[in-house]
Amino acid sequence: MFRQAAASVVTPALFIFALIPVIDPQACAQATKDSRQTKAPSESSDIESYEHPTEAEIQERTQKLLANQHRDDEAMDQYERVEQRIDYTSGPNPRTVDDKTYRIVPTGGGTFKILLKNGEAQVDPNDYHQQLLLWENILEMMSHPDSSKAKAAYEKYDKRKRERAQFVDAAANAYIAKWIGRETYNNRVCDVFELDPNPQFHPRSMFQDAFSHIAAKAWVDHEQNQIVHAEGHVLSDISFGGGILGKLYKGGFVSMDQAEVAPATWLATRYEYSFSGRRFLFSFEEHQITYASHYRRVGTPQDALVLVQNELANRKSFSEDP
Repeated sequence: MFRQAAASVVTPALFIFALIPVIDPQACAQATKDSRQTKAPSESSDIESYEHPTEAEIQERTQKLLANQHRDDEAMDQYERVEQRIDYTSGPNPRTVDDKTYRIVPTGGGTFKILLKNGEAQVDPNDYHQQLLLWENILEMMSHPDSSKAKAAYEKYDKRKRERAQFVDAAANAYIAKWIGRETYNNRVCDVFELDPNPQFHPRSMFQDAFSHIAAKAWVDHEQNQIVHAEGHVLSDISFGGGILGKLYKGGFVSMDQAEVAPATWLATRYEYSFSGRRFLFSFEEHQITYASHYRRVGTPQDALVLVQNELANRKSFSEDP
């Protein structure tokens, strides 16, 4: 249980929600043109001439950014994708300990993982077929929202989304942001913001308390007001249950890249986290890189049900090519 709670704090998906509303207009207005511009970790270059955004511009962009992210979150429920998840060891010479590729499909109450590859080995066609049958069974249930099982699943998922929204709202006060310049990242012109914990913030939950232990940085697309890259670093140990349940140790980090996968829809293409901690009396480490690609809109559970039934009828194997 603690492992899931710890991962929730530093999982890129949840972390990125903390970044959306935190661009504070007053802090940005106080930044100077000679602020230090920190290079992004890949393919980033400075843009020498730019105009400092006004407070009014920052306020307007913040609202657009928040609206865009909420729209992206809703769109995510109707998209499938392919994810390669690579677990690796820590240290100066990390090695891969697990490498699996999944087809991540929506269910109406979250997502379902369908194994495609274990390392370089393709999954057995019969095993893949059985996984499709499981997805079909879930979609059949979710396609009847008045049934007791579907109602319970939808209520549980809606609760998770409400909690995530509350997490986002809390982040608006959890950080003090500073605009530090403009850079290119992944061929996108971005405004760059440093986000430091706000000492005046009063958390109302165990997860909100994590804000005070994490410093972040975000690259926001200048034209589309979407997050292109974000990263966070754990500044001090994060305790759960007063330290009884466990801790995440200082030094962990998380990062995430996003890209436009459909007109006006931006979703994650890469995320990474690396952290160590203690669960009760037992130490653990988590180090993982995930590459997400081949996004395809499959629609509502009813729409996805038709899709999977066609795949089952044709005994088709999955192709990553559209």
